[in-house]
Amino acid sequence: MTYNFNAKEVFEMAIRIEENGAAFYRRAAELQENPSDKEFLETLARVEDRHKLSFETIQQEISEMEKSRTVFDPEEELHLYLKAMADSHGGEGSPDILDLFDGRETMEEVITTAIDLEKESILFYLGLKDIVPPRLGQERIDKIITEEKQHIVQLREFLQIAKKTAPRE
Repeated sequence: MTYNFNAKEVFEMAIRIEENGAAFYRRAAELQENPSDKEFLETLARVEDRHKLSFETIQQEISEMEKSRTVFDPEEELHLYLKAMADSHGGEGSPDILDLFDGRETMEEVITTAIDLEKESILFYLGLKDIVPPRLGQERIDKIITEEKQHIVQLREFLQIAKKTAPRE
């Protein structure tokens, strides 16, 4: 049996993922000794905060039809399931990734990790889009995917800068 999601549920996960992404950058910033690296990572956290606000705005525009429930949830536990999916999808903002950092990572390594995580998130959203019927807001998922693609472009630009400014051994 296939479970269909609606746009509201996908945006709920996207908001959680952005919160986790901001936490990722803030944790990486805490581990850095170089003040400019700390500030750079805090800036990336603020970018994630803006993505979250953008997704919250879009979520408020979702029609009643696109919020239609697709499962019986008398105990109102669906939000816990969505949170668990967002936390365990293996992409951007995955809480487990934070445990891999110890502060010795270069900015190149942090940014490369972030790019890889963003790519995983795009794959996650593409998969979710396939199980959101058109009547439940399937096309809205494209807004999330587009935003994540733009973030990859931005991170790649930062990576090029990091490569040019990294100290040579």
